[in-house]
Amino acid sequence: MNVLVDLCIVPLGVGVSLSSYIAECEKVLTEAGLKIALHSYGTNIEGEWDQVFAAIKSCHERVHAMGAPRITTTIKAGTRTDRQQTMEDKIESVRQKLAASSDPVDPGAHKSSITSSFMDCPPS
Repeated sequence: MNVLVDLCIVPLGVGVSLSSYIAECEKVLTEAGLKIALHSYGTNIEGEWDQVFAAIKSCHERVHAMGAPRITTTIKAGTRTDRQQTMEDKIESVRQKLAASSDPVDPGAHKSSITSSFMDCPPS
């Protein structure tokens, strides 16, 4: 079963800078061959259920191995049985609705914020 996950892993007891831990988790997800999109408060992941959750477990193991005594994780997961849907499909659906809207708001103005939140954010 394909799943889209929004993952937020927060190591506790390691100080205020978490970027090295997040970078290590991103490596784990990439090594697992998953489609990922880092954003400012987590990572979107797309893949087969078992593969995605095995990689999340590996993230926990790797972050603990780096010295984090505790980790708190928030996971939002979505599945569909009616059709396959990618992260890009979901974003494009919103962009189309913005473009078709009779609202005078410029849909192009939203494009950069949507894109950065799901696709282009550099690691912190």
